[in-house]
Amino acid sequence: MAIPQRTLNWDDFRVVAVIAETRSLPAAAAALGIDHSTVFRRLNQIEAGLGVRLFERLRTGYVPTPAGEEIVAVAERLDGEITSLTRRLSGREPEPSGELRVTTNDSLLIHLLTPMLARFRRQYPKVRLDIVIGNRALNLSKRDSDVAIRATDAPPETLIGRRLARIGWALYGAESAFPRPEPVDAASLYERDWVSLGESLAGLAAVRHVRDHVAPERIAYRIDTVLGLAEAIEAGVGVGHLPCFVGDSRPGLRRLGPLVEAFATDLWLLTHPDLRHAARVRGFRCHGRGGLRLPRPDRRLDRRAAVTVDGQPSAALNAPPSSSEDVRAGCGQAP
Repeated sequence: MAIPQRTLNWDDFRVVAVIAETRSLPAAAAALGIDHSTVFRRLNQIEAGLGVRLFERLRTGYVPTPAGEEIVAVAERLDGEITSLTRRLSGREPEPSGELRVTTNDSLLIHLLTPMLARFRRQYPKVRLDIVIGNRALNLSKRDSDVAIRATDAPPETLIGRRLARIGWALYGAESAFPRPEPVDAASLYERDWVSLGESLAGLAAVRHVRDHVAPERIAYRIDTVLGLAEAIEAGVGVGHLPCFVGDSRPGLRRLGPLVEAFATDLWLLTHPDLRHAARVRGFRCHGRGGLRLPRPDRRLDRRAAVTVDGQPSAALNAPPSSSEDVRAGCGQAP
């Protein structure tokens, strides 16, 4: 194991944490009160000293790698402990209390978040939770909510937050429609009816895939909630893509292929910068990463419903096959 060339100091932790929150060097520079070139140089020095990349430089901004997320987690813990110690010593430590309004969607709440919210309430009994369900565009600047938990690969630049998990998606059909052990030919699936999320959720890769690759007359059903989509697939309306934490939990559904990496989405906990130091929000953000327990999708394909291309097993169904070449996909995962 390589020995790091330098030991991190508090300023290093702070630089990495602010870049992770703002997702851009100019915004991080403004938050830190230094110029852009200094932030760029500091980040390069930190990465070179550790011998590891801390951020992926994507079109959507700077996204922490697993190593970067570790540093951010430690930085947030240190910042919280320093703030808490300072307030305790001065006799002004506020206990999280009052109302915390959290917006999310129905599938996340029912399948993932309710146990986490229950644990948060046990830890902070003076905080009252007000849960708002919806898929509309986020606008926390209007204070409609204090915190948002959303699956997205492009969180609004006006918000700060942390990535909680990576959500995998796969193709599902009704158990009643695929009861026999014979593999399912990929081409035949495009001759079936499909169900999909509506255009209000067209930012999701799985929704765009159906729009671009399935004949319009085959899209039999659209709906704007994931739970409604799962119900339609289970009822036999058609085949469709679902998050695996939803699809794998329903015995009436059959996974028709492994996870499709291109459809995976990040799960974010977001808040407005003005609220980041509010005791109830700070407590929820610190609780979020450790409190969420995302089930890992089973990467094994149910052989009774394996998708094939020209009689050969296919790794996933990405597009209508035009040759005997297998369609490939990676596996999404929860960090």
